[in-house]
Amino acid sequence: MEMEGEINDALLSDLGKSGTEAYMCETGMTLSSLSHTISHLRSYSRRRRARTPLAQFPARSYIIPEPYGNVLVMSPWNYPLLLSLSPVVSAVAAGNTVILKPSAYSPATSSVIRRIIGKVFPQEHVAVIEGGREVNSDLLEQKFDYIFFTGSKTVGRTVMAKAAEHLTPVTLELGGKSPVIIDRSLIRSGRGASGADDVRSAGTDLRTAARRIVFGKFLNCGQTCVAPDYAIVHEDIAEEFIALCREETSRMFGPAPLENPDYGKIVNRKHFDRLVSCLEEIAPPSGTAPVLGPGHAEILYGGGSDAAKLKIEPTIVMAGSIDSAQSDHLSLMQDEIFGPVMPVLTYRDIESVINYIDERPRPLAAYIFTSDRCLERTLLERLHFGGGCVNDTIIHLATEQMPFGGVGESGMGRYHGKYGFDTFTHLKSIVDKPLWLDLPMRYQPYGKLKEMIIRMFLK
Repeated sequence: MEMEGEINDALLSDLGKSGTEAYMCETGMTLSSLSHTISHLRSYSRRRRARTPLAQFPARSYIIPEPYGNVLVMSPWNYPLLLSLSPVVSAVAAGNTVILKPSAYSPATSSVIRRIIGKVFPQEHVAVIEGGREVNSDLLEQKFDYIFFTGSKTVGRTVMAKAAEHLTPVTLELGGKSPVIIDRSLIRSGRGASGADDVRSAGTDLRTAARRIVFGKFLNCGQTCVAPDYAIVHEDIAEEFIALCREETSRMFGPAPLENPDYGKIVNRKHFDRLVSCLEEIAPPSGTAPVLGPGHAEILYGGGSDAAKLKIEPTIVMAGSIDSAQSDHLSLMQDEIFGPVMPVLTYRDIESVINYIDERPRPLAAYIFTSDRCLERTLLERLHFGGGCVNDTIIHLATEQMPFGGVGESGMGRYHGKYGFDTFTHLKSIVDKPLWLDLPMRYQPYGKLKEMIIRMFLK
């Protein structure tokens, strides 16, 4: 690939991403989106036949996909290549012209994106505009035919308010505190072929769960919109789950993650200081009193940081039980963390978990780890969230076959594959009716016969 080296250098500069992670989470997924769209574009863009009601006989009905027109795509800094180019692929495939505004927080990647787009498209077809808040504000004052925004809820509200002034439709890909629920069924003994308890198998299930949760949480240093924001684990297995998370974290990132060249960094000093402040609330600097007082929370693993490198260790925090109010006072539990810190809460009864999540804004993602199919169905039916996984984390994002998007405060609209094409497409409905036959029942004057015929057709 012609510019892969430049892309890798840019992602390393902006976020400290290794070449492997850059391809796995950005470049490779962008290529996958592009390949999928190219191979399916003919079927996505053709006229779509629709069934014609008998009352409209004789006629044929069809839907014409047509572009909205000029589209604004505003992308974030955490996956600056993927979350810029993936929606642009869908918008261009649907026939739109595009203004792409990448994040000012990832300037090296934004510069590479501008050069990539410049090699492929004339500026009047797709243009990249770099800059900070003033540029964002100016763009939002302009009239677009569609706006696609990925970022924080705070900025999302501004985008929606500005779009409303022109009655411009929007897709908002936001975020939220995405929970991961770990059920005690993962540790229950199973029966082997000999009839003896197979404890090793049950322990393997919990270890695999811990490994997948650690991967999803600390990927990109936790700066992932669908990262598990906090874990809710049954109190019967909490101690073992935390021990396994510690082991898996150490195995993935080593005993000194701040020195690991494949472990990334926090995007800038502002976000670094915010995260360090949250940790100091739990374990304040030497010589100062705890903000929350003793017993409210405890750092069980990690917690170290390096301001010069903008690195924070993968950190596990015991945040208490969901049945107590103590966790509500933690800054970590107020807003989306967006960093390498995983609070762990315990629960006793699954109803309390459902109530706890339901009382809060609907998350972008949720993850359920269980071998109990009945519990799985209950949680999938009763919890409201954008999308998620059973017995894994974040991988639902990495497919062009399913829609991706939020619900409630975590966003509106969806994209990926055909859903992305349709997002940037106006579906124009057409009834094509010949002139050689004209049924008289709809025209006045009305009578009993006409009314009887109308009632026969419309029921």
